[in-house]
Amino acid sequence: MAKKLATIAKKIENLRSELWRHNRLYYVEARPEITDLKFDQLMKELEQLETENPELDSPDSPTKKVGGEPISGFTTLPHRLPMLSIDNVYDDAELVEFDKRVQKLLDQEQVEYSLEYKIDGVALELIYEQGRLTQALTRGDGREGDDILNNAKTIGGVPLVLDGNPPAILEVRGEAYISNPDFAHIRAQQEKAGGAVFANPRNATAGALKLLDPKQCAARKIRFFSHGIGYQEGAEFTDHEHYLASLKGYGLPIVPDVRTARGMERALEQAHDMAERLGMLEFEVDGIVLKVNRFDERAVCGNTTKSPRWLIAYKWERYEAVTKVEEISIQVGKTGALTPVAHLAPVEIASTTVSRASLHNRDEVQRLGVMIGDTVVVEKAGKIIPHVVRVEEHERDGSETPFEFPTTCPVCDTEAVQDEDGVYVRCPNPTCPAQLRETIRFFASRGAMDIEGMGIKLVEQLLDAELLKSLPDIYRLRDRTEDLLKLERMGQKSIDKLIAGIEASKERPLWRLLTGLNIRHVGTRNAQILADRFGTMDAIAEQTQETLAEVGEIGPIIAASVAAFFQSESGMRAMDELRELGLNFGQPIEESDEVAAPKLLEGKTIVVTGTLVKFTRDGIKEFIHKLGGKPAGSVSKKTDFVVAGEKAGSKLAKAETLGIQVLTEDAFIERFGDDA
Repeated sequence: MAKKLATIAKKIENLRSELWRHNRLYYVEARPEITDLKFDQLMKELEQLETENPELDSPDSPTKKVGGEPISGFTTLPHRLPMLSIDNVYDDAELVEFDKRVQKLLDQEQVEYSLEYKIDGVALELIYEQGRLTQALTRGDGREGDDILNNAKTIGGVPLVLDGNPPAILEVRGEAYISNPDFAHIRAQQEKAGGAVFANPRNATAGALKLLDPKQCAARKIRFFSHGIGYQEGAEFTDHEHYLASLKGYGLPIVPDVRTARGMERALEQAHDMAERLGMLEFEVDGIVLKVNRFDERAVCGNTTKSPRWLIAYKWERYEAVTKVEEISIQVGKTGALTPVAHLAPVEIASTTVSRASLHNRDEVQRLGVMIGDTVVVEKAGKIIPHVVRVEEHERDGSETPFEFPTTCPVCDTEAVQDEDGVYVRCPNPTCPAQLRETIRFFASRGAMDIEGMGIKLVEQLLDAELLKSLPDIYRLRDRTEDLLKLERMGQKSIDKLIAGIEASKERPLWRLLTGLNIRHVGTRNAQILADRFGTMDAIAEQTQETLAEVGEIGPIIAASVAAFFQSESGMRAMDELRELGLNFGQPIEESDEVAAPKLLEGKTIVVTGTLVKFTRDGIKEFIHKLGGKPAGSVSKKTDFVVAGEKAGSKLAKAETLGIQVLTEDAFIERFGDDA
């Protein structure tokens, strides 16, 4: 009997260990190894063994996360450290003002910030003592909150016992939330049952955490993200990055895609990039939180009676509407990525008519569970690119049809492949007509080779007439006048203008050509860095992945992509042809005119605002870069001067407030020249 019980005990121990491991893989590492069904089967097996052998039960078992017995009420307890509110700002100028206040408090010019998504959920404080979850307090009035421990134990991703060597006391602050896909399921179930449906995920989360029956709370599938620190004993955390890494090591889920940035200019770039990625998140977000990264600097900043002085929430207005998905199509991009696009019944959001929304990738379609014919919530947060938030599953009537993601390219029928360690499915055929169309369009665009007169409609005509089969073919069009005359709306004047634009592009600087070549991960900034560092296209092509990775701001991923391009047969062929056709491949560093010329703007940060007469916006930025300067998008104390054209607005006002020198366009040309 004892031997049998020992065998059962060992099996229970193994099941618990395995379930905790899978729980961590799912919620913390975001790389599950088994299906939800398999996880549920293991959990039921453990529940049955514990029921049949109550002497082997444990308060730390994963089964305790599915809910215990109903409770009579909640106990109100004080927070050891107050849970203060966060001040909000709604535009870049207000963020710059916040940064000025922090700089003054810290007596330094550049502050390092961490940036993280502001989850639109319910604030919660988890308290661990000797690594075990002992309390879970709601925010309450900030001074005291309700202990909802029994419900917190049911929250996905919240460990009952921490891994590793946690502090003796650790108060972890974060946000409880319900994911959009889970919320859609809950609403569908409510509709089916004939009851009222929740208005939004936040309300559903708040209501669930106050339920007296933990099993009902568990049914809401609440999750948790850690993002803040309360009281702690027995640990020294130097900064926010270190703290979050430690939490992850303890087995706690942390807010995804947390970034750091030194200086407000870089922080703004990161914030805008994060905002553009909202459509790929599975949870509601109502802003981005910026925090002073170092804990000792936070202590210097201190708090007001209501909120800390070292953090701010950069929020936006949320505009959303409900509409129908009429069709889902696949768009093939310039890098071969197959992007699903939802075609929507036109709906007005934030004064614009929205009829399309990217679904990003195959995983996103599966995560949303979106079908053709579905009713969906579409959002434009801060009036940026619209994205589908969730499916209104309770509106389904059975007429909806699943979308089958293609296994081959819908244009050239080449078998599609998924990125290694990535989410995108791509067409690997470099001669795919769709890729070629997008590659040529981008190559000719203002941000790359800036070929006047070569818009997308003409590109499509040239491809249909088989006058373009590769990038080098653009420069052979001067010999195809008779063929060009056969195209719709292409008279001799239009052809002359086009050929002139093509010939002019041959003299574009090396970085523009690098940008236009469509090398994965190489945008304008990286192209400029490579051109400045090596001088010529041939010098770049000769580099190994290792030497490229040593260049500042390049790194291993970009280096691998650049090396692969220049070592590929198609890349080498394109380089040979473009060289023969007379494009500017740069000059060796030791002979470079740019190096020999005085760098009049070396180390200077310049902001351009308003409408210019003699420069295009891209042209003046290129000229500033040529003279060693750095074009910036926002005015700060680090700005050396502002070039102001007609109808200059808030940036000019900001410069005047900060006492920064302002130059007219003519004054700028007089001082630095105009040979852009």
